[in-house]
Amino acid sequence: MTVKVTERDDAHMSHEALGHGIHIWDVHQQVLLVGMFHNESDAQNYKNELEMLEMRRQAESA
Repeated sequence: MTVKVTERDDAHMSHEALGHGIHIWDVHQQVLLVGMFHNESDAQNYKNELEMLEMRRQAESA
């Protein structure tokens, strides 16, 4: 499983969000968007949680 955190680029932000200086971090699992966060640390925490749950699931199925 691949989980990736990326900052949303300006082309995918609303004019209002850009005007207010809002940043959004997206969390993708495989190719699916599974979370959006206003700060990078929350996005990274969610990524870590997803990876830990996946490792636990794999260990239980082994």
